Amino acid sequence: MALEDYRSDMEMCCRCSICKFVPLEKLKEIQHSYVCPSIARYNFHTYAGGGRMGMGIAMLEKELEYDGKLLEVVYNCQMCGACDISCKYAMDMEVLEPINEIRIKCVEDGHTVPALDGVINSLRKQGTMVPGAKARRGEWAKGLDVKDITRQKAKVIYHAGCRVCYDEDMWRVAKATVTLLHKAGIDVGIAGENESCCGGRAYQMGYKEELLNQAKQNMELIKKSGAEILVTGCADCYCAFKVLYDKFGLKDDLEVLHTTEYLARLIKEGKLKPTKKVETKVTYHDPCHLGRLGEPYIHWEGKPVPGHIRIFGPPKEFRRGTYGIYEPPRDVLKSVPGLELVEMDRIKEYAWCCGAGGGVKETNPEFARWTARERIDEAESTGAEAIVTACPGCERNFKDTIKENGSSLKVYDVVELLEKAT
Repeated sequence: MALEDYRSDMEMCCRCSICKFVPLEKLKEIQHSYVCPSIARYNFHTYAGGGRMGMGIAMLEKELEYDGKLLEVVYNCQMCGACDISCKYAMDMEVLEPINEIRIKCVEDGHTVPALDGVINSLRKQGTMVPGAKARRGEWAKGLDVKDITRQKAKVIYHAGCRVCYDEDMWRVAKATVTLLHKAGIDVGIAGENESCCGGRAYQMGYKEELLNQAKQNMELIKKSGAEILVTGCADCYCAFKVLYDKFGLKDDLEVLHTTEYLARLIKEGKLKPTKKVETKVTYHDPCHLGRLGEPYIHWEGKPVPGHIRIFGPPKEFRRGTYGIYEPPRDVLKSVPGLELVEMDRIKEYAWCCGAGGGVKETNPEFARWTARERIDEAESTGAEAIVTACPGCERNFKDTIKENGSSLKVYDVVELLEKAT
């Protein structure tokens, strides 16, 4: 697909501004009515989903020239998909797809930003989007008796992801995951030093070819291993392996599960039994790429039927965020004795982004922290002692923001709390 293929979607936008807010029927509190961080922060229509649709049309008609302001608008977006899902509450049109195609067009036309170029160069040279990484990729697994899938067969592959592998503070989550899988008797292996970036974040930044290159490399390794299931604790990796690889016909029959999905299954089967009390009050943050963007990809080939009413032949089913991964992480938390789970106002498909996605943490860290502060304030309003999430990107941005601004709120991964209970 290309930007031109979404012309009818972009032309359909009527500037109703639904893309900016939580749908009225789902709204719980006026203070938390915004769903799009970009429009909430910059308060000018161009930054909203609808404004970006108009920008896409102008780019197709060559009515816009590439300049600093255009690129500033294009890249000040977390690509969280909230605008897309709010729009689809009532409309049958794509919003996030053309926004992504705008970025792809910018890259193809040679108009990028230095911060993202640096990240992508690191991916091309080192297989990771963490420039200047000093630790070795598989060092987190030191001391663990876990299979190496490049030398041994295993039914399940655990993919740690770049953020975990190169952030020593996150190693405990990966170690806890493998420990829990071993406790449940799961035949699990890792790629260790041979693990490579999923490419999902590169795609969010507009670098489509880098995603495809990483996908082909990863799927070749997985096929050789003979593994049937890939488990990852990173929401970006989950979305890449499950949704994007499928979108481009590269996923094959691989079953992709987030760690919370797999752990919830193991608890239900009685293979993991949380018995120790963890007495604390927590609220759960839905990661964008695990929630609304994590639902299965829907393949469709067709075109709009000419006429006043926009219909498709054959009928098109839209991804509306409904079938993302929402209950498994909550089920895991509810299985922990003594744990009290309270919900924020914006949850599931209408959850507020952590702020780190879409390259914003690299290009505009102040905006990333501002977005995180909004979520931290919302979490604190529930009376929770901690915010729990299921993505290392969210965890890192929350921790960095709390450290900078001061807050008593603790930050955990779901896996950490389950390990405490077992």
